[in-house]
Amino acid sequence: MNEYKLPDVGEGLTEAEIVTWKVKVGDVIKINDIVVEIETAKSLVELPSPYAGTIQALLVPEGETVAVGTPMIRIGDGAEAPGPEAAPPANAPADAPAGPSGSTSGLGVIDMSNPAASGGGENQTLVGYGPREGAAKRRARRGAASPSTGTGAAAQMQVQGAFGRGDVEVVETTEVVEVNDVVADDEPAVPATPATPATSAPAVSRALAKPPVRKLAKDLGIDLAALTPSGPDGIVTRADVEAASTDGSSSEGGRTQARSAAQGEREVREPIKGVRKMMAQAMVDSAFTAPHVTEWVTVDVTRTMKLVDKLRRHRDHRDVKVSPLLVVARACTLAMRRTPEINATWDAAAQEVVFKNYVNLGIAAATPRGLVVPNIKDADSMPLVDLAAAINGLARTAREGKTQPADMSGGTFTITNVGVFGVDAGTPIINPGESAILCFGAVRKQPWVFPAGTSRIKARDVTTLALSFDHRLVDGEKGSRFLSDVAAILEDPGTALLH
Repeated sequence: MNEYKLPDVGEGLTEAEIVTWKVKVGDVIKINDIVVEIETAKSLVELPSPYAGTIQALLVPEGETVAVGTPMIRIGDGAEAPGPEAAPPANAPADAPAGPSGSTSGLGVIDMSNPAASGGGENQTLVGYGPREGAAKRRARRGAASPSTGTGAAAQMQVQGAFGRGDVEVVETTEVVEVNDVVADDEPAVPATPATPATSAPAVSRALAKPPVRKLAKDLGIDLAALTPSGPDGIVTRADVEAASTDGSSSEGGRTQARSAAQGEREVREPIKGVRKMMAQAMVDSAFTAPHVTEWVTVDVTRTMKLVDKLRRHRDHRDVKVSPLLVVARACTLAMRRTPEINATWDAAAQEVVFKNYVNLGIAAATPRGLVVPNIKDADSMPLVDLAAAINGLARTAREGKTQPADMSGGTFTITNVGVFGVDAGTPIINPGESAILCFGAVRKQPWVFPAGTSRIKARDVTTLALSFDHRLVDGEKGSRFLSDVAAILEDPGTALLH
């Protein structure tokens, strides 16, 4: 028997939250099968099992934060039966049927794969394990089963005995699953009263969604039942949830506040943990360690926007999304050649300035779980089409919450694109371990004197750049030169040939 302990999946991480178990007691797994999804201080991470065998017990419940080295799961060799943790609790009904490998685990996870345990039917599964039987089907809650079978109430009592609260709804699919909300621990569990056919009410219909989509909706504070599903068989998709997120309040805190206000609550508290906790500490450390200086410049980027249009039509870029951010990224890597201090690090312990001969370009990304800054390794040596693909992949992975800790370490320079929110500019805080960060604002049509030195005014594409830098190693002259070089490339991309 083996105990899988929480590993350090990043650089010196000390704890993580158990987000979702991917297995249940009694499952037989192979080495490298995904068993759990955790949230560290940097990202969501799926952990593979280093052992093969049968799941004996899940030792940590979902939602709990544990230290690195804490046993999370117990795995037996071969087909070894689950241990004592899988036995039914003392308060379970004596006549409650058990599954083939025990009805519960130490967490109250019930094996419903046995038809006798759920009141009849075949291939009934809990939380999405087992074969898919065609389209998603819904079962009436077992508490409403006919008294002639006597199994609906028994199954309901079994679930209440295992959880000590609430009930579980079973669906016959491997993808569309749901577990009903449980009542508070101090509320008594009342067995459902069998209803006669004349008075039976139809089961309450709930929205169908895959577990990752349901988790995203929960994080964003979105009611799945209020959405119009666009997936097959009436399934709510990730796109449905993301669309609802952009239509309403843009932040999880805003939605929580609005929901609480509707319920009459004057205050609501939300734990600071995971990515948000790490981000907050990093920003405080940076703001009060590195002396920040911010400079601004407004640029006519009309030629850059024309270049972007040409790249979008070019055959080499037809399979990637091209945006002005791509040109800004390339401009930064080129401008660093004249001002290497922008891509350097202040090593206070060694009292040295460390110059980097490579550019790991960070792109700040806002996600439902907080701000993350994954970076593109060796961005300065990439062809333009590869850089575009890397930016697209970075953003997509960040939105899905799948950015790995290794992708967020080792950054040397960061760009934050606030223009996508319609914001003109800001004073960004330097990412710890770097010496500068560039804020790229919205591109707008504005009146502009063109050509320079004349009195002619035209409508041009204009944006504002803001550069924050560490004044310990980047003085005003170097910071100004770098910002001026970036602006010159954006104003006339042809000048990039001079670098």
